[in-house]
Amino acid sequence: MNAFDTLADLPQRLNQPAVRDLAWTLLSAPLLAHPHPTQRHPLTDGKWAAEPGLLADWLLRQDEEPAALQTWLSRSSVRRLGLYYERLWQFALEAAPGIEVLAANLPIRQQGHTLGELDLLLRDASGVHHLELAIKLYLGKASQQRAQWIGPGSHDRLDIKLEHLASHQLPLSAQPVARPALDALTSEPIEAAMWIGGYLFYPHGHPCPAPPDAHPQHLRGKWLHRRDWQAFQVEDAAACWQPLPRHAWLAPARLPVQEGWSFARLQNWLGELPTDAEAQLLVDLRPGVDGHLHEHQRLFLVADDWPRLA
Repeated sequence: MNAFDTLADLPQRLNQPAVRDLAWTLLSAPLLAHPHPTQRHPLTDGKWAAEPGLLADWLLRQDEEPAALQTWLSRSSVRRLGLYYERLWQFALEAAPGIEVLAANLPIRQQGHTLGELDLLLRDASGVHHLELAIKLYLGKASQQRAQWIGPGSHDRLDIKLEHLASHQLPLSAQPVARPALDALTSEPIEAAMWIGGYLFYPHGHPCPAPPDAHPQHLRGKWLHRRDWQAFQVEDAAACWQPLPRHAWLAPARLPVQEGWSFARLQNWLGELPTDAEAQLLVDLRPGVDGHLHEHQRLFLVADDWPRLA
């Protein structure tokens, strides 16, 4: 159990989509429990971790007055999901009592060439920390091996990401080349750690163990090939599926009833979808007691030749 488990249902109670994403970013379980690189929740050793009710109150205030968050997000392009995730973390950490953000996206350069960036450099009660952040969605290929957990676009793999973190991103702050940039900010020792949020998607109808060290509470969904869609629909007649745009992939979907798709609209959309289309994230939306549609489950629908590995 972590410090924020008592707030797990908070994102679904919030009205503003960006604030729901913010709450999800701070409160959702990580993908992995004990991967090789050190894992550390960015709010560890801050006052919100000691008193989660203060964080809940702050999030509720953001939901009532979202202008500050919207302004923050508008200051830079957040079209990429990873950048959006980082900006949400930065906004929260700037407001978090007991935590001081020393730098965000700090470039490390050598002779005019950028070797990389440190996602976050922050100070809390236990010292100064270099943190690498990532939001990842991986689809499992009926295997526990990390190499068989692949991104929906076939360009990313869990084993490659963890290796890059361990061999390049996390050690960067300890390299001599980083000293000029770091010495301008702090003379204290720096500990490097990472935090990976996201979802793991399991192949529908096929047994697939979780990858090594998967967090026991990791968020999950299903995936299947286009050729299996018709048979899949028959299995659950109560499901009401519709595509979810990429910018809305973080927090579980919550929509006004009038924005729900009919079965006919979904069939028309599927009929117009090219056979080689990129992976599509679909959500099953069902009415909640608050009068909105709430995400019941999510699924990646992928082309029949997925994964398209080089």
